[in-house]
Amino acid sequence: MPGNRTKRSCVMAAVLTLGVLLTGCGGSDESSGGGKTVLRYTWWGNPDRAARTHEAVALFEKEHPGITVQTSFAGYEAYKQKLATQAAGGDAPDVMQLDYRQIDQYASGGILLDLGKQKKALRTDEIDAGLLATGVVDGTQYAIPQGRGTETVVYDAKQWKAAGVELPRHGWTWDDWADAMRELAKKTGKPGSVDPGQSEDCFEVWLRGQGKTLYTKDRELGFTADDLTRWWTFTDELRREGAVSAAEQTTQLDGTVENQPLARGKAISDFNWDAPASGFAPIVGEGLTLGPMPSGTDGTPGQYFKPSMFMGAAATSEHPEESAAFIDFMINDEEAAKILGASRGIPVNEPIRDAIGPELKDFDKTVADYQDSVDGKLEAPPQAPPSGDNALQTTFGRDYDQVSFEQMSPREAAEDFITEAKAEVRS
Repeated sequence: MPGNRTKRSCVMAAVLTLGVLLTGCGGSDESSGGGKTVLRYTWWGNPDRAARTHEAVALFEKEHPGITVQTSFAGYEAYKQKLATQAAGGDAPDVMQLDYRQIDQYASGGILLDLGKQKKALRTDEIDAGLLATGVVDGTQYAIPQGRGTETVVYDAKQWKAAGVELPRHGWTWDDWADAMRELAKKTGKPGSVDPGQSEDCFEVWLRGQGKTLYTKDRELGFTADDLTRWWTFTDELRREGAVSAAEQTTQLDGTVENQPLARGKAISDFNWDAPASGFAPIVGEGLTLGPMPSGTDGTPGQYFKPSMFMGAAATSEHPEESAAFIDFMINDEEAAKILGASRGIPVNEPIRDAIGPELKDFDKTVADYQDSVDGKLEAPPQAPPSGDNALQTTFGRDYDQVSFEQMSPREAAEDFITEAKAEVRS
């Protein structure tokens, strides 16, 4: 359809040139919409996800002629900051994409609508109960998982194979991974990977492989300064050796694929969640491949399946039923699922997942095959982190910058982080 192509072109061009929160092409407000209900819907993602989202939204509007959906999106970091500003100002969008780490913060802050009261418009019977429960805070269903995802080592298989280094495999340890990064750097002249020291997600996988967790069931820190010192000492040594990306590279990370070392030709591999790794596909090409995350020294897996993201609605929305109907469409409509593919992870609606599985192609099929390869080998997801963790993701990267620029030792930075984390989690 020409209209869809126009929307897609606008999104693709804008995201590649601006890197800020964008208002989707098209849409209208109530004063010019002929009395239509207008919903504001925001999410984070890459150009591929944006193009598919606009196509799905167009289908929803066609099937619900009384509703217009205004859309906006950005890279994750910019999106997170913008949403926090909107929420604090009482201007949260009607429907919003949420990360695992945002749910507690926005639910406890009174930002999110109780979706459990929207059962007529929003069906959840065909969503795995365990996944659905991750959107519950204090007994209330504030968010609905939209996709299932897990972390991955995303890499350029052509360059990796050409270097003659053994490929990622199930059961490899972090020490095995480090040896592979050193060998890749030696044979290719570029770092084997982005420096994982700046990523709280990678730290969590490493920590779980040691039998520990980020947070206890009582929402206290589940690790110590000694644990974090070990992690940052490990990654800092690899950085000093040139096995992982330099500090100048990691400080450019902003949540967008385009600024990752792998996309910029500055590394052979990266760490990402499986579905968002699709953003590398048009840049890296056919060699783009997904591999399992490293395990603990005894083979304990650290990665886990979790909702790749959630959909929530604003408690202040003037259109709660319409917002719930839109969420229902994005999660439970088979045609929408075919359009969205695996751009937000594999669908959580089990019959739809089974129905569209054989139809997936290109990188969507890569994601589905990767999830199949680790299915049954991962533990259940932990409960959603406490509200303070959303801010601590930024603090984590900032403190590691002090290590990578050699302004602090791993021990000093770890102790600083623990002090701030304890205060943030208690606040």
